[in-house]
Amino acid sequence: MASATDRIIRKILLRAPRERVWNAISDARQFGTWFGVEFNGAFAPGKSINGKLVGTKVDEAVAARQQANARKIFEFAIDRIEPMRLFSYRWHPYAVEPGVDYSREPMTLVMFELEDAPEGTMLTVTESGFDRIPLERRAKAFERNGEGWTMQMTLIEKYLAPNPQA
Repeated sequence: MASATDRIIRKILLRAPRERVWNAISDARQFGTWFGVEFNGAFAPGKSINGKLVGTKVDEAVAARQQANARKIFEFAIDRIEPMRLFSYRWHPYAVEPGVDYSREPMTLVMFELEDAPEGTMLTVTESGFDRIPLERRAKAFERNGEGWTMQMTLIEKYLAPNPQA
């Protein structure tokens, strides 16, 4: 059984149709718009692509905070795509220190799961595998990614608001 520090879970009710939420999480361009990443390819199961942090397009204040890590490149190893239900990938959590090679570290698994809800779509994001991260980085990666997922839930909600970008 996983410890309390092995996984981060965030849920949000998005007042948008399931198909629109699905497109926002499974299309690399749309994902990048709200998440703040420019990808070098499309999401496909079993494919690894690189993302460059460029700042979200949906919240100027958050984009300004993201500038501290602007232009950082990180790997997304796409795990599963089950249309309209689940999208998952692996990555190195909080891999932002200059000059550090994270490639030998285990990756965490990030899962986006969708469920119908009376007023829209319930999105659950789970990131797991922190207990396998080296001890010297584990607590900080867990804390920073926890804060990050809270912020990302707000960003996808703004992205899917009645007017924007999809």
